[in-house]
Amino acid sequence: MKFPADFSWRALFLGLGGAAVIAASSTYVALRLGALPWPTIFVAVVSMACLRPFGASLREINVAHTGMSAGGLVAGGVAFTLPGLWMADPEATLSAAQALGAASTGALLGAFFTAVVRCSFIEEQQLPYPMGAAAAETLLAGDSGGRKARVLFGSLGFSGVITALRDGVGVIPALVGNPATLGFWLSPMALGIGYIIGPLFMGSWLAGGVLAHGLFLPLGFRFGLFSSEEAALLMKNSLGIGLIVGAGVATLLRGMVRLGHRGRGLSLSGWKWSALTVAGGCALLTAVMGLSLPLSLLVVFGVWLCVIMAATLTGQTGIDPMEVFGILLVLFVRWVFPLGRGEAYLLAAVVAVATGLAGDALQDFKAGHVLGTNPFSQWLNEVGGGMVGAFVAVGALFIMKDAYGAMGPGTQLVAPQAFAVKSVVEGLFHGGFFLGGAITGMLLALLGIPAMTLGIGVYLPLFISTTAGIGGGVRLLVDKTGKRTDGNETLIASGFLGGEGLVGVLIALLKVVTGG
Repeated sequence: MKFPADFSWRALFLGLGGAAVIAASSTYVALRLGALPWPTIFVAVVSMACLRPFGASLREINVAHTGMSAGGLVAGGVAFTLPGLWMADPEATLSAAQALGAASTGALLGAFFTAVVRCSFIEEQQLPYPMGAAAAETLLAGDSGGRKARVLFGSLGFSGVITALRDGVGVIPALVGNPATLGFWLSPMALGIGYIIGPLFMGSWLAGGVLAHGLFLPLGFRFGLFSSEEAALLMKNSLGIGLIVGAGVATLLRGMVRLGHRGRGLSLSGWKWSALTVAGGCALLTAVMGLSLPLSLLVVFGVWLCVIMAATLTGQTGIDPMEVFGILLVLFVRWVFPLGRGEAYLLAAVVAVATGLAGDALQDFKAGHVLGTNPFSQWLNEVGGGMVGAFVAVGALFIMKDAYGAMGPGTQLVAPQAFAVKSVVEGLFHGGFFLGGAITGMLLALLGIPAMTLGIGVYLPLFISTTAGIGGGVRLLVDKTGKRTDGNETLIASGFLGGEGLVGVLIALLKVVTGG
């Protein structure tokens, strides 16, 4: 059998193995921090370090990292939605098979619909896809001496050791200061995320935390707005969730306008592929999730629309609000068909995984377009990495649940996106503050203000935001002084993120095995 150009078995196996590692790490990061930066540059450097010594071309390396990065966004789709069911009802029945069915169905739908729209968004509209373009530049810069790999793996090891000493051995405290006022989470991961997302988004994140905990809560208690601490947290969290959802809706609206002005979402030459994907998606949803055929057809077309929107938004801004897509589709479907609680969360997961994988795939296709990589070779690895990511992410999710128990506000697994999904699906939020936050989030986002990260800051504990804010402050200083060292700062931040994520999952697994 003749394989397409740039495809190799070593690129495939490296991509699958890397997807598993990235999926496990990303599940932990999403549950602990509620943020999931694109892994594209991280996996590009790892692939280059592993394959370049064996004479691999940049195109083969690109194929390998395409499979690797798929695991991260599939994990995000799982962690941003399914934990909401346990938050709503800790005794709710959710089997690993059901979760895997939703994750794998979403991964396949995302991969196949991405194949339909790739030509339009990458070649015809030529959207920027900033992370994909940066990954291509990283590979073109080359690293024959292995310096970038040493920087990356050194920071990954340092972060892993700190995490082990903090969470495994208990030698290092998790918090310094007063978590209710001014405290700091001793987390390399939070520092790394703050650096990666940059001063603008990190500034709005930190501003949300300061406004919520330094102004909203104190004034509310002072003027008797809250009847109890629980009521105060409910109103604060409802406000933050409203900001997140409102900003997501505004982003979608802006994307629709741009999509209407910039051209078609797919090429007419792909109609047979499109019909096959729709038919296959309906069959999957009917067979795997037990949905009726009309409901499956509605969901598949809804996923298709969401994938087109995700492709547009990711291409223009580098932002992919996958959990918001899940929320909106579930709300829409509920207007037409009755949905059980479990079905609602599973459908949200299908949409979130599909849109996350689509955004990731198109970032990698952008890099491949710059490098001249065979798209079909990339797509094969994307499918493989997405399916591996589905298995590993579901496994990591159940491991984290068994190890830490409860998820949501006030726990070690805050999972803000999943809490937002739960709050909307269950209707368990303060309607006035949610609506006010949603309207404010929409208006701010339409004005170009990053309201989504503002909402995350309102929702998360302040001690997490302060630590991430330090990372954003370091990025600001680096940008202002111009003292960059060939992008090594971003690699260090990526290593901080990956090291804590990997060791965090291993510690959780050890807790499950030992019963500790």
